[in-house]
Amino acid sequence: MVALTDPAALDAPAPPDRLARARRLHLWLALALVAISLASLTVGATGVQLLDVAGSLARGEALSRIERVVLLDIRLPRLVMGLAVGAALAVSGAVMQGLFRNPLADPGIVGVSAGAGLGAILAIVLGGLLPPALLGLAGAHLVPLAAFLGGWISTLLLYRVATRRGQTSVATMLLAGIALAALSGAVSGVLVYMADDTQLRDLTFWGLGSLAGASWTKLAAALPILLIAVSGAMLLGRSLNALALGEATAAHIGIPVQRMKRLAILCVAAATGAAVAVSGGIGFIGIVVPHLLRLASGPDHRALLPNAALLGAALLVGADMISRSVVAPAELPIGIVTAVLGAPVFLWILLRQRGVVDL
Repeated sequence: MVALTDPAALDAPAPPDRLARARRLHLWLALALVAISLASLTVGATGVQLLDVAGSLARGEALSRIERVVLLDIRLPRLVMGLAVGAALAVSGAVMQGLFRNPLADPGIVGVSAGAGLGAILAIVLGGLLPPALLGLAGAHLVPLAAFLGGWISTLLLYRVATRRGQTSVATMLLAGIALAALSGAVSGVLVYMADDTQLRDLTFWGLGSLAGASWTKLAAALPILLIAVSGAMLLGRSLNALALGEATAAHIGIPVQRMKRLAILCVAAATGAAVAVSGGIGFIGIVVPHLLRLASGPDHRALLPNAALLGAALLVGADMISRSVVAPAELPIGIVTAVLGAPVFLWILLRQRGVVDL
C-alpha cells in the first residue's frame, strides 16, 4: 500500500474503475460538446440552417451574403465565446473548490466578479465623462476593458491584503473577498442610483449576462487570456490533489504550496475577469459543474479539470441556445437561464452537505 505522504502517489493513476469511468465521461462530454456546438450554429432567429449551408458547399455553390454574415460573423464568434467562457468559469470553480477545500466555493469568492462588475458599471454610467479622444479610442471596448481592469485591480488588492511575509492566507483572502464584494456592491448601488433610463437598461442586461455582443474583435482581446489561464489551471491537478491532504502535508511531500496558491489565484483572476468582461455576470457554472463531476468520476483534479472545461463549455452553449429560443426572435439574458437551471442543483448540494438528502 502506498502511503499518502509518498509524492509518487500523487502521480499514480486512479483506481482502475474510477479511471475507466473518468475516461468514459471525458469521451461522452467531448461528443456532447461537439453535438451542442453544431446545434448552436443552427439555432437562431434567421432561417439559415447549417445543413443547408453544408449542402451548398458540398455542391460547390457559393454562400450568400446573409449566410456568411449569420454563420461567420454572428453565430460562430458567439459559439467560440460561449465555449471559452463556459470552460473558464467551470475550471475556475474547480480550482477554487480545490484551493479552499470546499465544494461550495465559486470564482466570485475572491472578489474578481465583483470588481469586474464595478468596472463595467463605472464605464456604463460615467464613461461619457471621459475625454472625447479617449472615448473614441476605446469605442465599443470600453465596458469590457473596464470590467477586465476592475477584476485585476480587485485581485491585486486581495493578494496584498492576504499576503504577509511571503505567505498567502486563503482564509484571509476569503474574508477580504467578501468585504470587497460588499464594498463593490455599495459603490455599484450608488452608480445605479445616478444612472439614467438608458444606462439602467444596459446595466440590467449586462449584469444578467449575455453572449449577444460576441464578435471576432472581442474574441481577439479575450480569447488569448482565457486560453492561457485555463491552460495554466490544468497544470495544477497534482498540486490540488496534494492540497486536499492539508497544506503541511502538501509542503512535506514537495509541493511548493505558496507558489501554487499564487498561480491558482492568478489563473482564476485572469479567467474570471476576462469572462465577466466579455459576457457579463453568469452564475452557477463555477459551482455546479465541478461538484457534479466529483460525484460522477471522483475528486482527482487531473481528470476533474479537463472534464470541467468540457462540461462548462457544453452547459453554457446549451444555455445560450435556450436563451435564444424561448422568446425568439428576442432573447433572454443567459444569466437567467443558468440561474433557473443551476439554483435547484445548488440547493440540492446544500441539502446533501447537511445530510438532508441521500442522493
